[in-house]
Amino acid sequence: MTNILNKIIDNPRLFWPFFTLVLLSGSGWIWFSTVENPEALTAAPFTGFLAPDFTLETLDGESVTLSDLRGQVVVLNLWASWCGPCRAEMPAMDEVYDGGSDPAFEILAVNMTYQDEAAAAAEFANELGLTFPILLDQTGTVGPIYRLEALPTTFFIDREGVIRDIVPGGPMNQSLIRSKIQALLDEEAG
Repeated sequence: MTNILNKIIDNPRLFWPFFTLVLLSGSGWIWFSTVENPEALTAAPFTGFLAPDFTLETLDGESVTLSDLRGQVVVLNLWASWCGPCRAEMPAMDEVYDGGSDPAFEILAVNMTYQDEAAAAAEFANELGLTFPILLDQTGTVGPIYRLEALPTTFFIDREGVIRDIVPGGPMNQSLIRSKIQALLDEEAG
């Protein structure tokens, strides 16, 4: 192989066509791999990628699948009842949610039940009067696929299912939550 490459490099009549072919092939590959096509994106817990899909049950036993919410802006919050910053930001999230009065967005609060308890999550939600869906990750599925490193962690997902922003840690205040949601709603409407 090195012998063939040496012959190409040493012969200008072979070098320039070979160089042009390599350059065009490389440029084509770069262009092809950067074309924005949300359907072609791989699910990954990073900004600009499709949000990894999951199905979990709510405290009420209803099944919720993230991909079924395409067409809505989704705020995905990963939390636990023993987490102080989680407790601090939940009232702000519920105020923004306003009982689900805006069908253009949804908040899903996924309790890391494998590190917590369903009873503690239910008590937490009742105590704070939370009105958005509380999902239970009892088997530890969602935390790892979202590469959870801190509680709470919140993912802002656009109508196409693409993660647009991630806020690790907390607590978030109402104006931060509202501004991130509104930016996605305005972008989608424009």
